[in-house]
Amino acid sequence: MIRVKCCGMTRVEDAVLAAELGADAIGLIFTPRSRRRVEIGQARAIVRALPPMVTTVALFMDEDASLVEEVIATVQPGLLQFHGAERDDWCARFGRPYLKAIAMGEGNEALPRLRAFPGAAGLVLDGHGLGEAGGSGKAFDWSLMPRNLAQPLILAGGLHAGNVADAIRTSRPWGVDVSSGIESATGIKDAEKMRAFIAAARGA
Repeated sequence: MIRVKCCGMTRVEDAVLAAELGADAIGLIFTPRSRRRVEIGQARAIVRALPPMVTTVALFMDEDASLVEEVIATVQPGLLQFHGAERDDWCARFGRPYLKAIAMGEGNEALPRLRAFPGAAGLVLDGHGLGEAGGSGKAFDWSLMPRNLAQPLILAGGLHAGNVADAIRTSRPWGVDVSSGIESATGIKDAEKMRAFIAAARGA
C-alpha cells in the first residue's frame, strides 16, 4: 500500500485530521527558510495530540546541529528529514533514521545525487531546484524515478488530488509527500483537499 505523508503542518487540528483520514506521517518544518516553519512549542503540541502509530518527521535545511539536537530532545520526532546540502555522514550523526530530499528540478543531472546517501532510510524526490526549499508546488518528470535503488523512494512536488494517482502509476514510489496541494493558504490545510488526496493516493 502506498504511504502518505502530509507535510508543512502548523496547526494541531490539521495534523489530527490528517491522521484520522489515514495519513501515515506528519511533517513539521523547522527551517527559517520555509513559510511553514513551526516553533518548537507548536510542534510539541501537534505531536502530543496525534494518535499512536502516526510517524512525525522533523524537517531541516542546512541548520546548525544544535537546532536538530534541540528538536530531537524536545519534540522527539520519529524521523529526521534534510533538504539542504547536508552530507550523508552529517545526517547520520544524530543517531536517528533520516530521509534525504533530492532536488529533481534539474532533471537527469540530479540522478547521481540519489546514490550519495547510503545511510538514509529513504529518499524524497522533490520537484524544486538545487538549493531551493521544498513546498514549492513544482513537479518534475516522474519518468525519471529510478527503479533500481534499494532505498524507498518518496515522491514529492506539485502533487494534488487531481494528479497523484497518475504520478503513482508512472513512478511507482514507496510513498508520496504533499504540502501545498492540500492547503487553502500557506500552512493552513484544507479538510476536503486532504480527504480527496489521501483517497486518490490509496485508490491508485
